[in-house]
Amino acid sequence: MTNIAVIGGGQIGEALVSGLVAANVNPLHIRVTNRTEARGQELHDRYGIVNMTDNAQAADEADVVFLCVKPKFIIEVLSEITPTLDNNSTHSVVVSMAAGISIAAMEESATAGLPVIRVMPNTPMLVGKGMSTVTPGRHINEDQLNKVKELLSTVGDVLEVAEYELDAVTAMSGSSPAYLFLVTEALIDAGVNLGLPRGTAKQLAVAAFEGAATMMKETGKEPSELRAGVSSPAGTTIAAIRELEESGIRGAFYRAAQACADRSEELGKQ
Repeated sequence: MTNIAVIGGGQIGEALVSGLVAANVNPLHIRVTNRTEARGQELHDRYGIVNMTDNAQAADEADVVFLCVKPKFIIEVLSEITPTLDNNSTHSVVVSMAAGISIAAMEESATAGLPVIRVMPNTPMLVGKGMSTVTPGRHINEDQLNKVKELLSTVGDVLEVAEYELDAVTAMSGSSPAYLFLVTEALIDAGVNLGLPRGTAKQLAVAAFEGAATMMKETGKEPSELRAGVSSPAGTTIAAIRELEESGIRGAFYRAAQACADRSEELGKQ
């Protein structure tokens, strides 16, 4: 039996809870805190979890505590629950799901020896297709790390990375679904501009992204190879590719990823 506390039942917190419950984790062993009773009751009604508003109470005797709050609140919440963690009969593992806040910052704000893990999740966790990277702190043992990986695997893939890579990981994984949503939105609007009904354009665009992602994952081929396979000489696809290249699509993604990584680094310094 693993007792789990989820501090913050927002989008990421709910996605995690949804995956855990779908993987047959007993919802009575999952405590979720929210600032409003109404949100907590909503999650209780939907998943059967234990609804709480007191973070310290939720962390009491928890084996794993997921901090699913905004980066600016991580240290504050950690300080709030540290006295409870110190009195737990087991070594509770704290898992930060926020960008920017370093392991050192968390370890310095808590009691010496606190087991801490940084995770960079993304929102496709909501449909079990998430990508979570894990970075263990100095005081994490192998069993604790494996337990957290096992829990996160209920909502998608899990990859261990070094902490110095996390700003880049934020740009490439944590924030990148938003880039793809934007591209899909633009493609749908392009279809409407061509005369398609919006519903038809949406269905075509979403299916194309889903199919392309599946091909890349299941075939193991490089994206450039798959793109070449669709681009016949002097054909329709290569004409579109040329327009995208001349419009600077690669440079736009370079700059977007850099801006995201830079902002992640700034959050860690604040």
